[in-house]
Amino acid sequence: MVEVFDKLRNLQEVLSEKYELQAQIDEAPKLLTSQDELLARLKKEFIEKNGEYDDSKAKVSDLKVKLAQAEAQREKAEKDMDNVATHREYETLEKEINDSKELGHTVRKELEKEEKRLAELNDTLNKCQEMIQSQESELEQSKASLDNEVTQYQAKLTSLEKQEAELSEGIDSEIIFKFKRIVKSKHNKGIVAVKGNVCDGCHMILPAQFANDVHSGEKIVFCPYCSRILYYQEVEGDEEQYYQMDDTGSLADLDDDEFADEEDFDEDEDSEEKRSDENLDF
Repeated sequence: MVEVFDKLRNLQEVLSEKYELQAQIDEAPKLLTSQDELLARLKKEFIEKNGEYDDSKAKVSDLKVKLAQAEAQREKAEKDMDNVATHREYETLEKEINDSKELGHTVRKELEKEEKRLAELNDTLNKCQEMIQSQESELEQSKASLDNEVTQYQAKLTSLEKQEAELSEGIDSEIIFKFKRIVKSKHNKGIVAVKGNVCDGCHMILPAQFANDVHSGEKIVFCPYCSRILYYQEVEGDEEQYYQMDDTGSLADLDDDEFADEEDFDEDEDSEEKRSDENLDF
């Protein structure tokens, strides 16, 4: 069994490293999550700003048309002033000219404001494009680097699985199956020492029979508390603390004479108390 325990301890190390690698491989894609999220935000912002840019561009075009119409109306009214025949016609054309000028002034101010906004949106879009391109390039580099790491992990994993198969040879498959589950769920510890009569995994005091079975080393014993495989390890400088079943005994092993002695003692004690009470009454 010594050889089996040695194999299990070595297998424990192999499995621990294997499970850690598998966890790293599973977590690898998540390392790019923040970069993916940033890229997605940049693209979303670009789409939103591009929509604003298109609206602003359409508004600028519309304002230019309105400005051209106002100027054309003013020029026509000014030209018609040469053919004015009455004072009423003069007043009508003058009002039309003034209205056209005021409208042109208002539209021009709004146009200048919108053209400034359009230029700012254009600068924002250019910056967004540059950031998107930069982020895409950085993300591609990160993916390539991560793929390379995962490839190395996979190669190491293959090597570990080969060692796992070699170390598992000659050991009952059911024990190996249970051992793997224990290693995976018990913080990489599937086989631990028993020091004295205490499990070094869960630090619980073991029943006497378990301590004896572990100490004998004749079979594989699982801790009744934490399910780990146990092997005996002497505590240097201390006396052996495991229990011998013959030493611990049970209630059935107690002699009737011992109980009789205890009963006699209780009866004597009661008689003495009675005598004391009688003397006090007297």
